[in-house]
Amino acid sequence: MTLLSIIFALLLEQVRPLAVTRSDAVLRFWARFLESQFNAGERRQGRVAWWVGAALPAVLLLGVQWALAWWGQWLATALLGIATLYLTMGFRQFSHYFTDIHLALRMGELERARQLLSNWRGQAGEHLTSGEVARLSIEEALLASYRHVFAPLFWFVLLGPAGALSYRLSAFFGREWGARQESEFGAFGEFARRAFGVIDWLPVRMTAAAFAVVGDFEDAIYCWRNQADRWPDAAAGILLASGGGALGVRLGLPVHDAEGDPGERPELGIGEEADTDFMQSTIGLVWRTLVMALLLLALVGVAGWVGT
Repeated sequence: MTLLSIIFALLLEQVRPLAVTRSDAVLRFWARFLESQFNAGERRQGRVAWWVGAALPAVLLLGVQWALAWWGQWLATALLGIATLYLTMGFRQFSHYFTDIHLALRMGELERARQLLSNWRGQAGEHLTSGEVARLSIEEALLASYRHVFAPLFWFVLLGPAGALSYRLSAFFGREWGARQESEFGAFGEFARRAFGVIDWLPVRMTAAAFAVVGDFEDAIYCWRNQADRWPDAAAGILLASGGGALGVRLGLPVHDAEGDPGERPELGIGEEADTDFMQSTIGLVWRTLVMALLLLALVGVAGWVGT
């Protein structure tokens, strides 16, 4: 039932993708409402707001899951899983950006590729070279495939719809509250940041390991062990180091900022400079990882069926 729910959700998302602006708008309204009710700049208030905003909805959904399973409503349970995955995943939320940038670079339309990448990242990129556009696009694709596909699927497999929902809410609050540094905001977002770090710890490493298995295993593991801690964001460093090693491409490295100066970034991955061919390889890496995960779920399901 889990595997079928995932497949149907992926197909539905391909046919009719959910606009990320709509889901984010709902979550942003929810986050701001909680801020207005709880935030006085203290850590304990942020803890209460996180439990109300992220944990409570997941617990309620878990109760619905158990009730449906108890009553033997398997079709309703499957539909609940499909609906939750459709709302919490987002394969098409990033794939169209990546595909359009890839096509623009192949057609020699560097200016268009820069604009597409700027829209995707939310940062100016008028001084980026073709190689830098390709490199940043690969980085964004690896991170987006994790955030919008593999992490929600991981928690869905473990906890069902409640797991996918808890990850989506935790990720949003971790970004919306945990990254804010304003003095008036205080320590309200500290618990959200730490809670997301705990929730994100295992799926990040599972996804990085999967990249290694479907790519160049030795180089992926080498880069993971020796380069990941150089990146400011530990989770992103693990994914990019493993992904770069699996692809045999150099990621990170300085890129031109909005003023045209080369910004400092550590090197991740190993091998050649990024280009459009490696962008195509990135698509293959993501799909191979997804197919491998689905095959493993199928094997587990068959083994369970045979065992009973």
